[in-house]
Amino acid sequence: MSGADVPSFAAMDRDQRKKNMLSGLWIFAMFNYLYADIMTLMNPAILRKMVSGGVEGIQMTPEFLLAAAFLMETAIAMTFLARILPRSINRWANMGAGLLNTAAVLASLTVGGPPPAYYIFFAAIEVTCTLFIIGYAWRWKVATAATNPQVQVQGVSA
Repeated sequence: MSGADVPSFAAMDRDQRKKNMLSGLWIFAMFNYLYADIMTLMNPAILRKMVSGGVEGIQMTPEFLLAAAFLMETAIAMTFLARILPRSINRWANMGAGLLNTAAVLASLTVGGPPPAYYIFFAAIEVTCTLFIIGYAWRWKVATAATNPQVQVQGVSA
């Protein structure tokens, strides 16, 4: 495939650009989730508590870890699903996963004592990102010939 065969970003249809943006935002959110967790593991006091089986009253049971895995899988899955789901389902999936992940991050700020500054920093970025995802998906309307020249009107390309 030559460079001339690859469509430019401007040539992509509106829905595909939105799908790409949402997928990219989920990747951005996931890296922030990951690095917040890695930095938490670098804290020797928290690491000792995790190894002993509990942190700030939360026991690291198999059920808790499964729930945490499910939560993380919503963000992981959205990096793929945002690219392949049809618009109407895509909007609701992004809004639902965005709400779930926003609520989880906000709830994590209330567990135990005051969170460290680095965690607040990451949480602010994560919440901003997921709220943006929710708003971006909410405003994703059906393309019309006026908003997308690739939409066909009565069988004729606009």
